[in-house]
Amino acid sequence: MNVLLVSPEFSTTFWSWKHLLKFVGKSAAFIPTALLTVAAMLPKPWVKKVIDMNVRRLKREDIVWADYVFIGAMTAQEKSTRKVISLCQELGVPVVLGGHILEVEKDCESFPGVSYFFLGEAEETLLEFLADMKTGRAKRIYKPIRFPRLELSPVPLYELVSPKDYASAMVQLSRGCPYRCTYCSVCAINGRKWRAKLESQFLAELEALYQAGFRGPVQIADDNFVGKMAVTKALMEKIVDWQEAHGWPFEFTIEAPIVIADFPDLMNLMVQAGIKKVFLGLETRNEACLRECKKIQNLGRDLVADVKNIQNHGLIPLSGFIVGFDSDPPTFVQDMIDFIQETGIAVAMVDVLQAQPGTELYVKLEAEGRILGRAVSNTDCYPNFRPVMDMEVLAAGYKKILKTIYSPKMYYERIRNFLRNYGVFRRPKGMVSWADFKAFLRANFLIGLFGGFRVSYYYWQTLATALFSNKWRAFPDVVALQIYGVHFRRVTAEF
Repeated sequence: MNVLLVSPEFSTTFWSWKHLLKFVGKSAAFIPTALLTVAAMLPKPWVKKVIDMNVRRLKREDIVWADYVFIGAMTAQEKSTRKVISLCQELGVPVVLGGHILEVEKDCESFPGVSYFFLGEAEETLLEFLADMKTGRAKRIYKPIRFPRLELSPVPLYELVSPKDYASAMVQLSRGCPYRCTYCSVCAINGRKWRAKLESQFLAELEALYQAGFRGPVQIADDNFVGKMAVTKALMEKIVDWQEAHGWPFEFTIEAPIVIADFPDLMNLMVQAGIKKVFLGLETRNEACLRECKKIQNLGRDLVADVKNIQNHGLIPLSGFIVGFDSDPPTFVQDMIDFIQETGIAVAMVDVLQAQPGTELYVKLEAEGRILGRAVSNTDCYPNFRPVMDMEVLAAGYKKILKTIYSPKMYYERIRNFLRNYGVFRRPKGMVSWADFKAFLRANFLIGLFGGFRVSYYYWQTLATALFSNKWRAFPDVVALQIYGVHFRRVTAEF
């Protein structure tokens, strides 16, 4: 049996990181780990080939070679996904579709060219599908009846992709999140119970990545890395030992709630384990909005002080922010700009609120007759529901926020703010790789010399601030943040 596993092309959004790839000499941001996990679940005798369309073009002969085409996709890959399905139909090859592009069973109706659908997590349903295939009784839609134990999840077949193509590798420890933010689809897709792999499983994934030749950035693709802090802390102690034994090959990025600021021992251990960046869901500091979306973990806190505390412990916070809540005041534009600037978070991803199927928000808005259609990319200027504020006011305000926070002057001010608080000397001493040095040279050329007068001015001023301050060890981080800035400015210019 020949199986072709396809990762469709991503649309250009904040999350695609498209415009920074040329600086690091890579074709795509992240490896398609979910697809590689599916590949590991398929029978060993089957011949498996992975084509990531963010790396290379899918050819007709690739599809003709296959007995089945498995597509794993997210919403941001929908346009490309439909093209792949159409081509497979034309060539008579059956398609198996799964991933977050399918959130509820109704979504399957919009992909008529697909033979088999997989909703939710596939550790159990894929095995059911393979058994049904043997008896000729395969169903069209497979949906899990429970959230599977992650002990069932195999080590992804990282050897099916090449490290030279990707800016970052990706692993996963857990799924699920105990919080109940009304707009978040995690509870519907992965549940509120935090489920984790065994320590041995996770370390085996790191080893497999290492043996496949990956080095440098690794995204830990968890909904909440610290869903059970005791479990996470015990694992990080093992990661410290693993990193030391292998010469510190990886720098991790995680997703965690702001409450980590209350646990200095936890943050210190994160730094020791090689965790460098932490994605925080700050969303807003307007407490009425936080109560509206039940983000209780952010209520009653000084969020700016929390961010500075996290920075001081040697971690680099990234964050998502949201506008479009019913409780947003008329001053929401300036409020959001001020909040982002005060945090010193350079990588600030601002989204317009979307109502995802299966979420508490969607149920509420549907009951109120406010749903307008399917959720679109979070970086679309319009929500998929009727907001309380005028739709055009929201869209115009969103655009103003982006154009302001990603202007060279404001972006530089956030980096400078970050540097004041960054406890870079808490971090283990790491070597600058040849890839980092090449990225620095490209940044000097593309930003420092040919980025335009204002951009170039702030580029060199920012580097000088890092180099001639007592934060000189943060120099590589400042270069990286400058490169991120190019991506955000170009995505923002497209609005």
